[in-house]
Formats: sequence, C-alpha cells, structure tokens
Amino acid sequence: MTLEPTGQLIPTPTGHDLILTRSYRATADDVWASVTEPERTARWFGPWRGHAAADRTIEVQMVFEESAPWCPLRIEACEPPRRLAVSMEDEAGSWSMELLLAESDGTTELQLIQHLASTEQLGQTGPGWEYYLDMLTAARTSRPQPDFEDYYPAQKAYFESLTRA
Repeated sequence: MTLEPTGQLIPTPTGHDLILTRSYRATADDVWASVTEPERTARWFGPWRGHAAADRTIEVQMVFEESAPWCPLRIEACEPPRRLAVSMEDEAGSWSMELLLAESDGTTELQLIQHLASTEQLGQTGPGWEYYLDMLTAARTSRPQPDFEDYYPAQKAYFESLTRA
C-alpha cells in the first residue's frame, strides 16, 4: 500500500506546528464523539479513564504502541464540538496538541495540530500521526486497520524534508 503523507509544517513564534487534516462526511458532533468518547477512541487510539474536563488529567491507554502503556493526558481546553487541546509527557518527551473541527455542508474537517518546540523527531512523529488519523478513518468507516509499516519508515523522508522547506 502506498500512502501519501498530508502533514504540513508551519513556523510559529515558539517553534513549529505540524498540521494534519482529514475530512469526514459527518456532523462535527459525530466526529467529536469519535475523538472524545472512550469506547470510540478505543477503536483507533486507545481507551481512556478518569473525569474528562478542562484543567483535568485523565489516563489514556495507547493500545497500538509497544506494551500498550497508560499515560497521563492533561486536558488544557475542551470546547465541544470544535476544539480539544491536550498535553502529555512520556519517554519520548513532551507533547502539546490540538484537535480542531469545522463543519460545513455536511462535511467536518478535523485538524490535528502538534505544537513543536523542536523538529528533531519529525521523521518519526509525522508518520505516527498519519497512521493514527488513518486508524480513525478506518474506525469511522468500518474498514480494515492500516499497517504501521506502511507509514514508517516509508514517510520518514517526507517529514524530514519539511524541516528543509
């Protein structure tokens, strides 16, 4: 399978934003449910537990990662069904991300934005987010889950080239 990467790298005052986009023929409420309800997130990312609300921390199980770790995830902002901002720290470093949803004419565009202080690991993280967003698409359409080996290392050079553009 040949998959075209979609990520864009945008400079910001504090680093860069990695932006990946997917569109769904669905309402923003339905797509929001796919990214916030634990039984639906379990299908493409992993389940979560705890009391979810802005300024709270929940635990997310990353079931498609090696050893399926449970990780604390801080909810920075939660504005249903338009914006979810989260942060976390793990062995790979600190992560600051947003999901933005915009609905128009029966289609919802989802943007995943990872705020990066450094682009050093972009060759690994970019393909990972492409994979997870395609996992979301597969879960929403009842299609087979993609294989991570189709993303990494196949897309590594594309994401590394974004730092030179």
